[in-house]
Amino acid sequence: MVQIDQQEERIIRELIKNPRISDNKISKNTGIPVMTVNRKRKNLETRGLISYYADFCHGEHGTQDFYAKQLYIIKFKVGITREQFLNYISEDKKYQKFMSMYTVESYLGEKDGRLSLITIMNGKNIAELVEILNSTIFNMFRDEFGDDSIRNIMTARITDLIRTHHNYLPLVNMKDGTIKKDWPDEWIFVTRESYGIKERIGKQSDF
Repeated sequence: MVQIDQQEERIIRELIKNPRISDNKISKNTGIPVMTVNRKRKNLETRGLISYYADFCHGEHGTQDFYAKQLYIIKFKVGITREQFLNYISEDKKYQKFMSMYTVESYLGEKDGRLSLITIMNGKNIAELVEILNSTIFNMFRDEFGDDSIRNIMTARITDLIRTHHNYLPLVNMKDGTIKKDWPDEWIFVTRESYGIKERIGKQSDF
């Protein structure tokens, strides 16, 4: 289990509020010496504990590239492994480029004991998404894993983003691309321990 100290927690909290914040500003906000902030921040990055992303709006209130958003759970046949799928997506340039346009978010998971791809995709409309899936994506999977590779597909229409990465509620606590300054620090989740939650597996939570 990865553990972080109190200084690291405060640094992470500042980065969650504003990923573009400088080490000098973190130092000013937290009272942690700037050299310590710089060292601990780099260490957190190297350990893969923090990452930075830019979320650009392609929907109705943005560039209007896409109006439809759909969740898909694609269940594969028995025998396709996680390692096989990860090797495929890390090597297939066509898949990488094509999916960068349409995929919002993707996960590998398990359904009924079989490897499953859980993915959220954007399209101009639902008809375009259906066409993309059947004419391109499914054919990619079949070419790589066989004609019978896909065993089941579940879908759900997605409308509004409510919360992402634990702390970001775009319709509630964000302004100008960062968390609002009046959003309470104690509402920013870093770890269960720092949030005051005791580990009680199988029992009622502290809330």
